[in-house]
Amino acid sequence: MYFTDRGIEELAERRGEEQVTLEWVADRLRAFVDLNPRFEDAVERLASFLARDDADIDDALGYEEPG
Repeated sequence: MYFTDRGIEELAERRGEEQVTLEWVADRLRAFVDLNPRFEDAVERLASFLARDDADIDDALGYEEPG
């Protein structure tokens, strides 16, 4: 288990039943970076990853569709 898994698990436990918009997520990421500017690069990479199409991610990971 990675250290970050704890935070992801906490997020799922505390907010797993909520429905939010991507605009809300973007606002929370901006607020986080404002409070923690040293994590700007990591948040930028996460936001770019989340913005990608699933096929782009599969290509980057080297996955191929069966068939």
